[in-house]
This record gives sequence, structure tokens and C-alpha cells, in this order.
Amino acid sequence: MIFRHRRSRGIHSLRGQLTLANVALLALGIVMATAVSLMGMRYYLLDQVDSELLRMRDSLKNTQLTARQMDSLSTLAFIRDGNVPEADGPPDADSLYAVVDSEGRPRSFGSLEPTAHQRALAAEVGDPRSVTGDADPRDVTVDGSPFRVVGVSLHDGTVVLVAGSTDALHKGMAKALKFDLFFGVLLLTLLAVLTMFSLSRRLRPLEDMVETSSAIAEGDLARRVPSSHHPTQEVEQLRLALNSMLHQVESAYRTRERSAAQLRRFVADASHELRTPLSAIRGYLQLYDKGMLREPTERKRAWDRMTGEADRMARLVDELLTLARLDQRPELRFKNVDLSRLVRDAAEDLRAQQPGRPVSVSAAGALLVRADESGLRQVLGNLLANIRTHTPADIPVTLDLARDDSGVRLCVADKGPGLAEEDAARVFDRFFRAGGGAGSGLGMAIVQGVVKAHGGDVTVRTAPGEGLAVTVTLPAKSCPA
Repeated sequence: MIFRHRRSRGIHSLRGQLTLANVALLALGIVMATAVSLMGMRYYLLDQVDSELLRMRDSLKNTQLTARQMDSLSTLAFIRDGNVPEADGPPDADSLYAVVDSEGRPRSFGSLEPTAHQRALAAEVGDPRSVTGDADPRDVTVDGSPFRVVGVSLHDGTVVLVAGSTDALHKGMAKALKFDLFFGVLLLTLLAVLTMFSLSRRLRPLEDMVETSSAIAEGDLARRVPSSHHPTQEVEQLRLALNSMLHQVESAYRTRERSAAQLRRFVADASHELRTPLSAIRGYLQLYDKGMLREPTERKRAWDRMTGEADRMARLVDELLTLARLDQRPELRFKNVDLSRLVRDAAEDLRAQQPGRPVSVSAAGALLVRADESGLRQVLGNLLANIRTHTPADIPVTLDLARDDSGVRLCVADKGPGLAEEDAARVFDRFFRAGGGAGSGLGMAIVQGVVKAHGGDVTVRTAPGEGLAVTVTLPAKSCPA
């Protein structure tokens, strides 16, 4: 089932989750900062109110006045200033006082009777001794307004209650809270918008990766993740790693396709090559079974042909087994081998098989390499067998062996007809025979397989009418120091 990418914009997308996380963290920070600022503001303003109340309490204590003396002083003050508070008016915005007896009952102060607010203050305090014994002011509520109250005990047992309003403090804190909430919401909205915009740019490479993966799943193996204009380091590293992986996947897929095609062609060619001798052998057996080979010479010729086809089939099977072992990368038996001796032996074999062919060898002295001796003999035998099969018997052959910085180089060259460019490109293909010539077409494939198993390389240099030169190079690590 092919997955087709659709860009996600919902809350469950990575963009939405990161935005929610950022907004949640900022909201938590705003709440904590607001709580700390309000607590600091309350502590500072409340400390000012308490300091004023404690200063007034200490001043009253230090005067050592009685209630009667305070009545006289307050009466004079009222007469001088003309300031008589209303009995039922609202409590003073800043302070409130009340005079109570030892039982907590409000009493008159000078010629003024206790107001409703003073009675409410006395009722809220209750036992005046609990207030006079406190080191710090106490919170009370008078007619719905918040106050801080302290008590002063005079020499005659009368208690003066002095209260300072904290209404302005609470209103200020409420305004500060509204201000913080307004700007907090504004900041959260701005953060959400900026985060979504930034993540849209930053996560675009990830969306490209998803689109690329979907395209590859649909068969576009050449698709790659494009580069971003402003990539982050981690995303860029991921893009490079993904492109590298996709390149390897494409290479592996192409290699598998080529291998499968080569395997199909190999099986078809092997079947064709094996079918030819089997058909010949079956035909002669049918002739013999039907009694059509009456003459001894006919039976002798049929026997020779069947033996030849059986030998050809045996050689073909042996070569196929050799290629199969090389494909499985077998463990070669490396040892010190004198490659010069192998070259001279191969040249002597060629001279014995074709006495009229000029053969020259350039391999002075011993040249030791670490290699599999049977494999190198097979390489030399196949190269010279290729020359015997495809060139006239009087064509000169040269075997040149030398050592250089890259390792050991063996060149087997002839002056034969050579190969066309398209044939030279397929000379190492299995079952390839230039111009439909003789042989199984596996010799050069075996040469290439053995050389590669040694970690070396084999190349061909040829042109029509200029002969064929095959160069085998063994790596320097195969040679002694």
C-alpha cells in the first residue's frame, strides 16, 4: 500500500505539539512571575501600612495619656479645626479608630458618640486584649472594607483601636493582576504565531523527507531530499544521512536488477550451451537404438562425436562450477609463488601445443608474490587458450611481467585481428564469444573472477587489426616487502 503524504496542520502534528509546549512553558513562567510580583507588591505595601500603624501605636504608648486626657485634647482639636466626623458616613479612606473598654464595648470619645463604623470595628476585634497582645497588626473587615488594626492599652484600662485601610492595596493588586493577564495573553498569542511561523520554516526539510520517501515508495528511486535555505545543523545532518542511505538503496536496487538480469541471461546461456552437446549425444543414441549405425566406421565416428560432446559438456560444467565458487568469494590458499616461473611454464606449454607460433617472454629473474598458485595458473592458461582459439597459429605472442609501485603487472598480448569496441566492452561477460567463435565464452570471465579474488584488476586494450593485450595487475599488498 503506497502512502501519500499530506501535510498535517492539526494539534497532533509536531508543529502543533511544539507550539503548545512553548505556549505552556511561557504561560507557566508568566503565572509564576505574576505570583512572585504580586506577593512582593503586597509585602511592600502591607509593610508600609503596618509600619505606620506600629508607629502610631508606639506614639500613643509613649504619651502615657489616659482616656479623659485624650478626650480633652480631641475636643480642642475638633473645636479648632471644625472637623466632626459623620456618624453614619463611610469609613476614612486611610484610617479608622475606636475607643473601647476592657470588655470590648465602644465608648464615646470626648463629645462624640461611637459611629457605626467604630462599633463595627469593635465588634470585629472582639476581645481587645487579643489585639494589644499581638506584635503585628491583624487583618479585619469593616463594612466590607479591609483594614489592618492594632490596639493600645491606656493607663486607665481603656483600649484605643487604630485601623489602617488596605483597600488601596487590594485595588492596586487587582489592577496589576489585570495588567499582567492582559500582557500575558498578548505575549502567549504572539509566541504561538511566531512559533508556528518559525516551525513551518524549520520543519519544511522534514516534510520534504516525507515527500521524498513517498515518491521513492511510488518508484522514483532517483528522488533526493532537497537542501533547505536556512537548515539547522541536526536537520542538515539528517538530510545528508538520508540522501546517502537513499543513494545506497538505489545502488543496491540497480545492482540487484543487473544481477538478476545477468543471472537470467547466464541461466539461459548455460541451458543453451548444455543443450547442444546433450542434443548431439541423444541423436547418436537414437540412431544406435534404431540400428541405423551398422558399419563399424559409422559406430566409431558416432562414438568419437559423443565422447567429444561429453568432454565439451564436462569442461563447461567445470567452468560453471569455477565461476560459482568465485561468486561465493572462496578462501584462497595464499603462499609465496614465483610468478616468473608460472609465466615461463605457460609459454613452454603454448610452444608445445603450437610449435609454429612465436612466443616471447619478458620476466627476468624470480618474482615472488603472495597468491593462490592454482588460480594464477588458471588465469595464464585461459589467457593463452583464448589466443590459441581466436588467432592464427603463426601470430606472435608476448608475455611481459614487471613490478612497479602499484604491484605486479602481467601483460599478455598478441598481434591478432583484435576486437571491435562493442565486443571489447563485453569481453568479460559470461558466454560471450566475439563473432560467434569457438569455446564456451567463460574463459575471460574466469580470469576476471580469479584476479578480483586476489584483489587485483584486469583490463583489455584492443582495436580491429591491432591485436589484443590483456593486462593483469595484482596489488602491492600481495607482494613481499
